[in-house]
Amino acid sequence: MITVLPVETPGLGDRTYLAHDGSVALVVDPQRDYDRVTALADAAGVRITHVFETHIHNDYVTGGLALAREVGAQYLVNADDEVSYERTPVRDDQVIEVGDTMRVRAIHTPGHTHTHLSYALEAGGEQIAVFTGGSLLYGTTGRPDLLGPDHTDTLVRAQWRSAHRLAEELPDETAVYPTHGFGSFCSATQASGLSSTIGEEKRTNTALTADEEAYVQQLLAGLDAYPAYYAHMGPANSGGPGKPDLSAPSVADPAELRRRIEDGEWVVDLRDRTAFAAGHLAGSLNFGLDGQFVTYLGWLIPWGTPLTLLGETADDVAEAQRELVRIGIDRPAAMATGGPDDWAGGEPLASYERAGFGDLKAALGSDDLVVLDVRRNQERAEAHIPGSVHIPVHEVPGRLEEIPAGRVWVHCAGGYRAGVVAALLHARGRDVVAVDDSFDHALDLGLCPMASDTPETPDTHDNRQEINA
Repeated sequence: MITVLPVETPGLGDRTYLAHDGSVALVVDPQRDYDRVTALADAAGVRITHVFETHIHNDYVTGGLALAREVGAQYLVNADDEVSYERTPVRDDQVIEVGDTMRVRAIHTPGHTHTHLSYALEAGGEQIAVFTGGSLLYGTTGRPDLLGPDHTDTLVRAQWRSAHRLAEELPDETAVYPTHGFGSFCSATQASGLSSTIGEEKRTNTALTADEEAYVQQLLAGLDAYPAYYAHMGPANSGGPGKPDLSAPSVADPAELRRRIEDGEWVVDLRDRTAFAAGHLAGSLNFGLDGQFVTYLGWLIPWGTPLTLLGETADDVAEAQRELVRIGIDRPAAMATGGPDDWAGGEPLASYERAGFGDLKAALGSDDLVVLDVRRNQERAEAHIPGSVHIPVHEVPGRLEEIPAGRVWVHCAGGYRAGVVAALLHARGRDVVAVDDSFDHALDLGLCPMASDTPETPDTHDNRQEINA
């Protein structure tokens, strides 16, 4: 009997897989903190003999090489990928025997990258599963634009053909196990569901229900910006990342924290946005562990900026550190635990107001009021508050001068991104209000007509940004 166990990484929207027959195991697309995988193998009483990569990842640093070295497994990577380490090269249609019961066939499925491979798992003469990486996802496919605009058209069409190859070569009952699609920005559009089969994808996936031109147009129209740190992931993975260091950083006292802030370093408070707004170390930033912490911190921080973590407990700091190593931020400069009074060393705490869309509606018309919408372009296109300034969250640090003078009410779709931006602006001396509310409430209040109800204003059109690969 073959067992497939997923290892979830919700902060990045990805899955790693461990498949075993009760004796030996294979791993597909392990994250950097692969101790979660070895713990799963130990609990199952199995030995990892093979580690497979579907592609050179764009959204995280792999743990594949370090895992394979630690457990003495073969590390299988496409023979056509240019890497700086020794691996077991694998090519299209090559079959790899894993133990006495499992056979894995590599299937070239370009689209997310040129050299992307899927892996079909067979046991007892039956096709059990296919690990599709960034190719066929649940209801969608991996995005084709991460290698740059010169490759996008070729890759999007290859992605359609790859999906059809999988559907044609594998039985309907084959379980589909993608790496991306659980919130990852590597997904072309929002994936649906937590499990699927080839047969189900044939019925529901646009890549398999639409013709090539319709699929291409729909997919490209759905693409939006992706995290800036992606630019660093491919080179890191091609270079062969080592085992992460998850030991605790040095502890900073209030004087050191103040010095780091004054030197322009990032001191990040890991508490939720409610606690942060109520009182925090002046000049610190807020990326709460209760949201997509690592995605947005990695997206906004100037790469290489020293980072200090403030957590209520050492476990909070350790959790953040584990998430950070997944995108190659290996060692925080320092840490501190406790609360803002401990970190401020007797200095006054900073704070700002939180509000809902009802409060914003009541305040509209004030002379000094600025509404800042930090949602993505596609969210903005669906509905927006007339007269609001639109700067997507990831563009705010580079466009601060575009935010008019006045009291800035920051909103997003649910509150997390608004909290991130409110903290960023407040640290730079702006008067802010964080709108911590669902955008659905703004619609219910009539604050924003739907895009189909009103023509696009010139101001909003000017603020649209094309995707830069």
